[in-house]
Amino acid sequence: MSAMVKRNLKIYFRDKASVFFSMLSVIIIFALYILFIGDSVNSGLKFLPHPNRLMRAWMLAGMLASASITTSLGAYGVMISDRENKAIKDFYSSPVSRRHVAGGYIVTGFIISIIMSIFTLIFGEIYLGLAGGAVLDVGTLLKLFAVIVLSAFASSAIASFMISFLKTNSSYSAASTVVGTLIGFLVGAYIGWGIHSNRQLARQRSMAGKVLPMCSFSGTLPAAFDEACN
Repeated sequence: MSAMVKRNLKIYFRDKASVFFSMLSVIIIFALYILFIGDSVNSGLKFLPHPNRLMRAWMLAGMLASASITTSLGAYGVMISDRENKAIKDFYSSPVSRRHVAGGYIVTGFIISIIMSIFTLIFGEIYLGLAGGAVLDVGTLLKLFAVIVLSAFASSAIASFMISFLKTNSSYSAASTVVGTLIGFLVGAYIGWGIHSNRQLARQRSMAGKVLPMCSFSGTLPAAFDEACN
């Protein structure tokens, strides 16, 4: 299995376009907050002592939650390519068991999700420092890392389930586009679920958290950022 994981990691990171597009939703969230959403959020949080702090925390939380699922899904592009060019049949006919072949793809998605989420966190730390915010302490970083690992595990499992229905690169690209478009809304990066008082929306938020655990993780991250900045 380790050989499969190394192969898949090399193929993924060798394709710079694939890496970029798997991070595109994260880039879009950051750009929208800087250019548009940030001002509207700040204007609605004037009653708080540090509205900018909460806005940045929510932005980074949304970026991390989005990165976990989009990068994990991007990692499975290697599996789709192997299916389309029939390379996966060569693996199945080799002495390596099918369980190890499938496990190699799943572990690859898990590892890539962690790596890219950590990269996003580092970028967020640099942004916080440049924006005048407090840098997170070691204890908070360890907590965030634990949340990232849990989110990556859930994201890899969900992406694996989605990929089981896709056989070609065209269907995979379409699914990736839909997920990349919706993920910012699902994790509450654009519109916080907590601002809605409607009970039906609250139930929908609860259901989304059960189906997509990263939706729940995105709600825990702002608290960690805000706590560290106090």
